Amino acid sequence: MQTETGQVTGTLDKDYNLIWFVEQCLSNALRLDTYIQDAERANDSELANFFRRAQGESRKGAEQGKEHLRKRLAS
Repeated sequence: MQTETGQVTGTLDKDYNLIWFVEQCLSNALRLDTYIQDAERANDSELANFFRRAQGESRKGAEQGKEHLRKRLAS
């Protein structure tokens, strides 16, 4: 496995990892919206609620990741 310490991307690994994490959380929240709609169309409220909870966790992860980025990039 190649180690990347910012020479290739110009971004330190830890910052890149946080950026990637936030993007993945937000992407997941968007995708789950489709899954919620699919479950609702199938009248499966249990599954729709499960996806809503997962979506909430993805949003929470994105917000926490953004807060870490704000702190780290401000210094």
